[in-house]
Amino acid sequence: MIRILLAGQGGQGVLSAGRFLAESGLHEGKEVSYLPAYGPEMRGGTANCSVIISQEEIASPLCNVPDVLIAMNAPSFHKFAPRVKSGGIIIVNGSISDSYAGRDDVKVYDVPMNDLAMEAGDIRSANMIALGVLVAATSAVQEKSIVNCLHEKFVGKPHVCEVNEAAFRAGMSQAAKG
Repeated sequence: MIRILLAGQGGQGVLSAGRFLAESGLHEGKEVSYLPAYGPEMRGGTANCSVIISQEEIASPLCNVPDVLIAMNAPSFHKFAPRVKSGGIIIVNGSISDSYAGRDDVKVYDVPMNDLAMEAGDIRSANMIALGVLVAATSAVQEKSIVNCLHEKFVGKPHVCEVNEAAFRAGMSQAAKG
């Protein structure tokens, strides 16, 4: 079982990334839980979601102590980094946040997500950079599952698929760099 908390600002694709992750787990026949939370402001406000992926039945959708944190901005990083379990992983958007967690018991991936997303063709694909790092670092789901979900979601929009898939693969490459 892996518990993943994705957090950021409304409009950064946090909830979309969580849905992609949950749907990918479903495609693989796994048990999944997806629990979104966001402020009333939506775009610009805070947003987070927890995704649990397991081979076994999931007793509770709550993710108070995540195995993995994806922090798309500095406030989310500083708020949730202390909650990550010892031995866990933090993936932080280094384009707009520092990555000092004040802990040496977690693996931190400081990834310039916004910069890489721009290189892939659209800053809105930063969430796919994060998913690429997650998949490469944890094998929570298979690469092909995310790509398939991407093509299902954006059917008829080949450019959007191309940009997001390039961003996803760039994220996987970043994870390989450590």
